[in-house]
Amino acid sequence: FDSKPYKLNNAIDIEKVKKILTKYDVILPKKRNYYIETNYSHYVHAHHQEPLDKTREIIQASYPQYLVKYDEVMKRSKAHMFNMFIMKRDVFESYCSFIFGVLGKLEKQVDLTGYSVQEKRVYGYISELLMDVWLETNAFKYTELKWGQLGGKNNVRKAVSLVERKIGIKTKTHF
Repeated sequence: FDSKPYKLNNAIDIEKVKKILTKYDVILPKKRNYYIETNYSHYVHAHHQEPLDKTREIIQASYPQYLVKYDEVMKRSKAHMFNMFIMKRDVFESYCSFIFGVLGKLEKQVDLTGYSVQEKRVYGYISELLMDVWLETNAFKYTELKWGQLGGKNNVRKAVSLVERKIGIKTKTHF
């Protein structure tokens, strides 16, 4: 009798990770597709717009080599989300240098006064969108794996919330 509400028999093991990393620099979950929205419009319908716009300004001023990919990623409907990845060490150091450089500057420019507890997670949300910007600018080789979620997804509530946001009704957006 298994008392856990989930099974981990589909989790990737270290030997498989090592084998994959002989061919690729990064292992990521499959991209999320927003279908009817771009990454930018999805973000601003669900979160405060100012931090994302300031992120672009920071990239333009301090990391201009990333600006073309930033604009491309914002116009797409797909992205590697969830801040889940496995990377080679040197690749991870490159990622950290970029991501924390941008977020460190952003933190100095954004006033979180009045943000909900959920919205104070802004740097995590922004970092999700920066993954593909960093990855593609540096042309790292990556592969995608199917990922799973423990617990319920609450898809009906998410769909209702999406429609409400599209017509301008502000509601709880995260579950």
